[in-house]
Amino acid sequence: MIMKNNIKELRLVLGITQDELAQLAGVRRETIVFLEQGKYNPSLNLAYNVAKALKTTIDNLFEFEA
Repeated sequence: MIMKNNIKELRLVLGITQDELAQLAGVRRETIVFLEQGKYNPSLNLAYNVAKALKTTIDNLFEFEA
């Protein structure tokens, strides 16, 4: 199963940088980079924090493909 995300798109709509999102989510910028590139699957807690920072839900952030 492949997990895709909309993190970058939502971040750009809000006009925030990777650094700003990282600060809001309580992680390093590199974590946001890896999330946006699909190279890192977040914990539920991190997914929640990123969704909250982007003013959306976890369901809107991530999509699963078989």
